[in-house]
Amino acid sequence: MVFEKLSILIPAYNERFTIREIVSLVLAQELPGGLERELVIVDDGSTDGTRGILQDLGRAHPERLRIHFHETNQGKGAAIRTAIELATGDLCIIQDADLEYDPADYPRLLRPLLAGDADVVYGSRFAGSEYRRVLFFWHSVGNQFLTLVSNAFTNLNLTDMETCYKVVKTSLLKSVPIRSNRFGIEPELTAKLAKRGCRIYEVPISYRGRSYQEGKKITWWDGVKALATMVYYRIVDDLYEERYGHTLLHSLSRTHRFNRWIAGAIRAHVGDRVLEVGGGLGTITLQLIPTDRYAVTDSDELHLEYLENRFRGYPNVEVRRVDVQEEGDFDSLQESFDTVVCLNVLEHLAEPQRGLANIHRALEPGGTAIVLVPQGRWLMGALDRALGHRRRYSKRLLRESCEAAGLEVEKLFDFNRISCLPWLVSGRLLRRRRLGLIQLKIFDSLVWLWRVLDRVVPLPGLALVAVARKPT
Repeated sequence: MVFEKLSILIPAYNERFTIREIVSLVLAQELPGGLERELVIVDDGSTDGTRGILQDLGRAHPERLRIHFHETNQGKGAAIRTAIELATGDLCIIQDADLEYDPADYPRLLRPLLAGDADVVYGSRFAGSEYRRVLFFWHSVGNQFLTLVSNAFTNLNLTDMETCYKVVKTSLLKSVPIRSNRFGIEPELTAKLAKRGCRIYEVPISYRGRSYQEGKKITWWDGVKALATMVYYRIVDDLYEERYGHTLLHSLSRTHRFNRWIAGAIRAHVGDRVLEVGGGLGTITLQLIPTDRYAVTDSDELHLEYLENRFRGYPNVEVRRVDVQEEGDFDSLQESFDTVVCLNVLEHLAEPQRGLANIHRALEPGGTAIVLVPQGRWLMGALDRALGHRRRYSKRLLRESCEAAGLEVEKLFDFNRISCLPWLVSGRLLRRRRLGLIQLKIFDSLVWLWRVLDRVVPLPGLALVAVARKPT
């Protein structure tokens, strides 16, 4: 991925003695890789004259500074949230408006991202930096304690969770909801990036810490609230902005036993050269590899980034951007695979028949298409709409759709009968748009029982599976 612009996000509150100098330093800092820069500065209701200085700076650098003013003080998290919305770069770095953090560290912070190794880079004040100012012992102990607790909850091994310097891909950062208005943004963002499976790197940075007499604003009470934030986001999955619609999919991806059940139901029909369309978060991919060749595809940019991270280093797995409805995306895939896996995809498409036709093109003669779709139009409800379903299938509709694409259906069977009534109650009667974390954990822990009952329960399956062959 090529990065062209860096957005430098600067929250500012009552920093009239430092704001002019930090802007000057950021503008003067040479950036690696020919990166352009923009400064997104959010004044968080300053009352000391910072606002007037920023207005002067905006007039002096109209093309490089984007300045927004909060009418009242809301906190660092709120200011960063506004800055993220305004950012237009490919990468974002958070820069405090004081002089504690040195923009000369930008090249070091950006290097893992520009090399393609990282999605997120933290600048650590405690990882053998070139220099740092010696200040308060108990403040340092507090920082390290908060980092330790955060690491225990996220299973990371950071040395400095509370650091200001965090560099994140903008597409990733914009998709993460930030709820904390004050300094709780640090543990909140760390918890969510960890749960999203991001590749997080850490590099040492220099640090000129301020004393409270010099204007430092964080207090012990913010540390208490940071602990509460860690506990809350250890329990609650709030990982995607609503407009991205990935929250429910992420929750379902964590039902590992259920995903193994799906993979087990289709594995006997999977060959050696596999194309998976709509790979999502790669949960089924992990169950079906290794094979001689496995191409996992998606058209969602967030999913593609996640898949590239997850399967980096897997020699027989390739990640490709493919829209199953676009004929041109299959020109280089024609008759290249003995198996195409298409699970929970057709129900999302505006033109599912075009998708099936492209699946037919990708198969070699005699190849197998494995298609899983939700069953039962009468089950269509709020959960389906939350997942972006346009339709649910009947056996007749699925068979006719496959045959119209030139595929001969050899096997058609129900899957997951036990979930039919709960889905009806949750999505149709109660109109719920989410499945509770505890509900999913209980369901996943009892998959062994659902597999037994699936053979005897006199209900239609929540899903249908078709195994269809391309004629020789």
